[in-house]
Amino acid sequence: MFKKILVPVDLSDPEHYTDAIETAASFARQFGSTVRLVTVLPVLPSVVADYIPMDTQNKMLDEASAKVKVLVDKLSLGEGSGEVAVREGAVYHEVLEEAEVCKADLIVMGSHRPAMATYLLGSNAARIVRHAPCSVMVLRGED
Repeated sequence: MFKKILVPVDLSDPEHYTDAIETAASFARQFGSTVRLVTVLPVLPSVVADYIPMDTQNKMLDEASAKVKVLVDKLSLGEGSGEVAVREGAVYHEVLEEAEVCKADLIVMGSHRPAMATYLLGSNAARIVRHAPCSVMVLRGED
């Protein structure tokens, strides 16, 4: 049913991705799927980026990749059933792009109760649901 399951992960907020990862792993075991965890780092404003050496920026990407790899390894899905992706940019845009690139059949993501500003502007989860090339499961966290 699901061959590739994409799970967006905000490394700064574990409580919003833990259920999503566990749900994706459960589906993967049931359907023999591959789980791909993706984290998106913000693009540094050019004013700031000019003062941060490129090797420091690369180190940030490597550290994020290593943290996501640890999460994949904890899933214990077997060889080749867990993948890692690290992207830079706007969260919703990069998650949608990653879903296209990896040909995801399902996106499983956590969300939280939106604040008033989110109702007016739209959340990442809402944008992903509206524009995803595949099915999306949003797991509401406790707030």
